[in-house]
Amino acid sequence: MSTLSAPLRAARVTVRGLLIGLLTAVFLAPFYLMLRNALMDSRGLTAPEWTWWPSTMHFDNFTALFQDPSVAMGPALGNSLLVAAVTAPLSTLLASATGYALARIPVRGRGVVLALVVATLMIPGSATFVPTFVVVGSMGGVNTLWGIVAPGLFNPFAVLLFRNFYLQFPSEIEDAGRLDGLGWLGLYRRIALPSSGAMLASLGALAFIDSWNAFLWPLVIGQDPSAWTAQIALSTFLTSQTINLPGLFAGAVVTITPLVVMFLVAQRYIVEGIASSGLKG
Repeated sequence: MSTLSAPLRAARVTVRGLLIGLLTAVFLAPFYLMLRNALMDSRGLTAPEWTWWPSTMHFDNFTALFQDPSVAMGPALGNSLLVAAVTAPLSTLLASATGYALARIPVRGRGVVLALVVATLMIPGSATFVPTFVVVGSMGGVNTLWGIVAPGLFNPFAVLLFRNFYLQFPSEIEDAGRLDGLGWLGLYRRIALPSSGAMLASLGALAFIDSWNAFLWPLVIGQDPSAWTAQIALSTFLTSQTINLPGLFAGAVVTITPLVVMFLVAQRYIVEGIASSGLKG
């Protein structure tokens, strides 16, 4: 029996390794194509024959990306970083506080507020786009970074996730906090919030990615080039008048790098958040 089980286990490990390798190759293929195209010139990109890697790597594509006088890629990256760095923590903290209030604080009208939060998920973004622009524009938010940030601070989906998380939070821990004289704000700040580290890290990472990749709203609000984000600046390399493929792919590599770094860092914080939450199982 043991002689038969050993080959089966070896075959299972081999198949699992091949499957993992295949899936890894599939997921890494877009990154390979992006980097390959960013290191080629226009002639190589439009050539009919396929090359796995450029014979001459054109690192000057990245230099030209930041030296192009028609596209301020450097300031645009700074705008995107500022918008994402502000939107991600603020929207996550607001969702956490709202979710805790809806889950724990017994106030009149809590069910109505929850119903309104759920209702916002049923309204398509196209229906609220113009009214949002009118409101933000009337407040002077056009061509400003706060005009890009403000509409993204409310995340009803994150509110519901935090509410469900705090509904499952052990009430005994809060009872111990009440014995120490903590009120609702103290319970949230000193007990509930630190215990939701995994939720904060994961939803904060998703909010950062969503804010960084936003295109339509920053395009409408940031009409002046000084308020462009990286995605808007990147779109200028591919228009009906001009096509700059090397600049487009070089810009794509540059703009995706912060997301890759952020995700790698967030993975560690997600694990630490689960380990330090004090919740088992």
